[in-house]
Amino acid sequence: MCGIIAVFGDVDGNVAAAAEAAAARLAHRGPDGSGFWMRLGCAVLCHRRLAIMDPAQGKQPIHGRDGAAVVHNGEIYNFRALARELAGVGRRCVSGSDSEVLAHLYEERGEACVEALDGIFAFAAVHGDEWLVARDPIGIKPLYYGRDAAGNLWFASELKALIDNCVSFEVFPPGHLMTRSGGLRRWYAPAWLSGEASATGDPSGLRRRLTDAVEKRLMSDVPLGLLLSGGLDSSLIAALATRLVRARDPGAEIHSFAIGVDRDAPDLRAAREVAQFLGTTHHEVSFRVEDGIAALDDIIRHVESYDIPTIRASIPMYFLSRYIRDRGVKVVLSGEGSDEIFGGYLYFYYAEDPEELRRETVARVANLHLSDVLRADKSTMAHGVEARVPFLDLAFLDLAMSLPPELKQPRSASRGREARVEKWLLRQAFADDADPLLPASVLWRQKEQFSDGVGYGWVDALRTHAERVVTPRELARAGERFPYATPATAEAYVYRERFEALFPGEHAARCIVRWTPRWQADSDTSGRANPFHRAANERAGARAG
Repeated sequence: MCGIIAVFGDVDGNVAAAAEAAAARLAHRGPDGSGFWMRLGCAVLCHRRLAIMDPAQGKQPIHGRDGAAVVHNGEIYNFRALARELAGVGRRCVSGSDSEVLAHLYEERGEACVEALDGIFAFAAVHGDEWLVARDPIGIKPLYYGRDAAGNLWFASELKALIDNCVSFEVFPPGHLMTRSGGLRRWYAPAWLSGEASATGDPSGLRRRLTDAVEKRLMSDVPLGLLLSGGLDSSLIAALATRLVRARDPGAEIHSFAIGVDRDAPDLRAAREVAQFLGTTHHEVSFRVEDGIAALDDIIRHVESYDIPTIRASIPMYFLSRYIRDRGVKVVLSGEGSDEIFGGYLYFYYAEDPEELRRETVARVANLHLSDVLRADKSTMAHGVEARVPFLDLAFLDLAMSLPPELKQPRSASRGREARVEKWLLRQAFADDADPLLPASVLWRQKEQFSDGVGYGWVDALRTHAERVVTPRELARAGERFPYATPATAEAYVYRERFEALFPGEHAARCIVRWTPRWQADSDTSGRANPFHRAANERAGARAG
């Protein structure tokens, strides 16, 4: 993982200096080094490096045999296979860096190189007078682009690198590429994205494909850990990773990490149970509510959003990532993407029919780059930690998104069980009484949104703080101050106001999409607001009583 800057156009020394200054704002994304390359009148490439693969030799910009220059943010999981293919045509990689493969592959195949990549990426490449910028299919790696007053095109990993240099800018769309000669076009267009999928996928392959996805993401030359909330998704990833690592090295020490506002937070209790079951070296981090509120400016500066669920969840992840970095771990596996793929949010209980559910899952996956994966990337990279998300592996995603939507509807976990459960299909794929991957209490645990699971008082405290600092008059006149993305609550006002101070103007505001649940009368994004969550807690309390 890294931070990149690319500028194309009538590039001179002033543009180059501005690009280098912009790259310095991305130092948190690449604390291990920096790089610069320039061709007058053509391009500037800047790089901030977080060294994951071949730390000794992978400095960027990195070059191909014929002089192509590349800056890359992400990981190419099939880079070794691609390196062997390239060696067969006389292009030998001299390092163990996955980024070097991009330079040779671009020289060999041009823009078609992106179709060979299995990974997460945002990169810029220059060869002669031609250039290419591309982003991975789901947008797991962030990328923005815009134009300066002279008409030069700028690309950057974060908004903060463009805000003082561009007169207009926007999100670079996932699954797209741009070239000097051909402009912007979509390169990733699966049938499920357009609604043309046949919905005939076989769910029996889910377990194998997710296992393969986790195995790919264990690729690292630096220490790797597990984010563990105790929910289904992170627990499945942690369990699979633990088995795969211990199959190679039975004595391997595996570190897992969880966070909450106190030791009784729902996520901490469940994560503790999973860690004990898996035998990981488990780390519990707690944070004070007042510290979370005090960090709001830093959080919004890093995640570059005013979306309520994004901010609520980013604060604990920001604190946890700082702890992880201080323990020398640079890479973590995380569970983002599953809820969007399988309809795991509690509002999916209200979907009127399978087709409505299917359309909503497609929309949620297509916009992940504006919500959960944005939060996962920026709140971890704020401290130079790389988050990998196996659920968004392309092979797994292609199967999961082609399944009949009725299989994703909530259903009873077992015969005689009175309550339905979300993500039943995924849970069932990993249910094995003879060789359990997880405790049954975790495998069938109801969804807790991360901002709820760290402690129910956390969201309440954010609301109370906002209602104390935002006056009724300010909220009533919010439309005058913020005609675009007008905040409707005091909490939304606080985030919108702080975002505007850091990233002024409508271009920045339009880079954010605010998420609200569908089909339920209450627009509160907290999972606790959903009646199915309250009912589940009442049943649990009755059983405990």
